[in-house]
Amino acid sequence: MAAWLGAVCAGGGAEAKVFYSRSEAVDLAFPGADRVEARTYALSDDQVARVETLARSPLHTKLVKLYTGWKGEEIVGYAFIDLHTVRTLPEAFLVVLDPDGVVRSLRVLAFHEPLDYLPSDRWYAQFDRKSLAEPLRVGGDIHGIVGATLSARATTRGVRRALALYEVLVRSGH
Repeated sequence: MAAWLGAVCAGGGAEAKVFYSRSEAVDLAFPGADRVEARTYALSDDQVARVETLARSPLHTKLVKLYTGWKGEEIVGYAFIDLHTVRTLPEAFLVVLDPDGVVRSLRVLAFHEPLDYLPSDRWYAQFDRKSLAEPLRVGGDIHGIVGATLSARATTRGVRRALALYEVLVRSGH
């Protein structure tokens, strides 16, 4: 995953845009944190199946990195980077969750499709306060975007994957 993120952030098409490096995004995810721990998990087949069932979306790798922000001895949140293909080119974003597994924020790291297909910050903000308890479905509780349907669907699947990973790795105790 790290190599793929490096390739994503290295550039691509003429309109490819890198907004944040991984380290910048992680720093912004946990303002005021004393430390951020990164732990890589090699998921078992059972864990992959559980994530895919909860997310209603395929998981493209068994290697997952979980970032945990700490203030003293208190966890202030978790974050996952989701890497996926929108149409034919990659997008990477960071999903930040509060300690209870609710979306706190979503930050686009890199977007290599034409920027016309990049949703607005306002559109991304509709994921704030979402959890797996909600349908998280484009055309349902997530508004679609005229001309950027594939971006909307890819983002929604990525957020569901991050929430499902939280359920499997954090709430279920690994």
